[in-house]
Amino acid sequence: MEKMLHLLETFTARGSDGQTYRVQAYEHLARLDAVPDTQGQWEPTGLTEYKLADGRHVGVDKDGVMTLAGTGLKLNREPSPQD
Repeated sequence: MEKMLHLLETFTARGSDGQTYRVQAYEHLARLDAVPDTQGQWEPTGLTEYKLADGRHVGVDKDGVMTLAGTGLKLNREPSPQD
């Protein structure tokens, strides 16, 4: 089974250090081997992964709290201009 990431959204977040970070949310997709489609049919797996724009991983707990992996730095999503 092949896997790939699909960019869902990009947003800014304020870190507990006062800095602004760009966060990207990716959906995990998988192509089923049983489907004989030459173009491939990618299906969502139900997993979402968050990363900073520089590639560092962001963990999201069950309450939606975002933490930069390995640092303890908390991130809070900033409201978008449309909000």
